[in-house]
Amino acid sequence: MKVTICIGSACHLKGSREIIKEIQDLVAKNGLGDKVDLNGAFCSGNCVNGVCVTVDGELFSVQPETAKDFFEKEIMGRL
Repeated sequence: MKVTICIGSACHLKGSREIIKEIQDLVAKNGLGDKVDLNGAFCSGNCVNGVCVTVDGELFSVQPETAKDFFEKEIMGRL
């Protein structure tokens, strides 16, 4: 599974660093390093709605406070 988190300036200001850290920690905690390919990208084109995160090409808007729920639903829920 490929997960890409935007690190462009708008998403950075909205908390992409915190989301990256949270998802990295959850991937490690759940032993998913071999199943989840985490990547960064500049501008995913959806700057107004929060930090852009794609899961296998599907675009989501995530906030630092919703990162854990996002992980449970969109990453764990697909494995």
